[in-house]
Amino acid sequence: MMSITRTPTELRKLVDGLARHPELWRQDVVFDASERQCSLIARTDTVEVWAVAWMPGQDTGFHDHDSSAAAIVVAEGAIVDERMALGAPTIAARHETGAVFTVDAGEIHRVRHTGDEPAISIHAYSPPLDRMGTYAVGAGGRLVRQPVGGDQTLTAD
Repeated sequence: MMSITRTPTELRKLVDGLARHPELWRQDVVFDASERQCSLIARTDTVEVWAVAWMPGQDTGFHDHDSSAAAIVVAEGAIVDERMALGAPTIAARHETGAVFTVDAGEIHRVRHTGDEPAISIHAYSPPLDRMGTYAVGAGGRLVRQPVGGDQTLTAD
């Protein structure tokens, strides 16, 4: 059976539209200073959408979304997206309220909250996020990927 996935353009439109209608998701957002909180908004055969509540200093750590592409919109506040680059510093971009960005399937990145006020982002994944990879530096400086389930809450620890 063939799986249909949404394009990055479709994912961008989806998260942008949801950000403009907080009455659809705001009641599910919970802030917790000890850990980022992720609330599932919707899941179909082709896409899943999460609202993520960020407190200052919270960080996903470097990870990938396995075979899922993603679009992320900052609904409130600001977050920083960093892309891993070989032999170069990470490529960082600060995104403020209303900004939408995409992450290709398999791309290694991290998202962190560097501001002083809470933030909310909305993430759409297609196909739905079943697996991710987290990254650590192993013996001899080797980059080691650790597979984790798509429902895991990632941290930089």
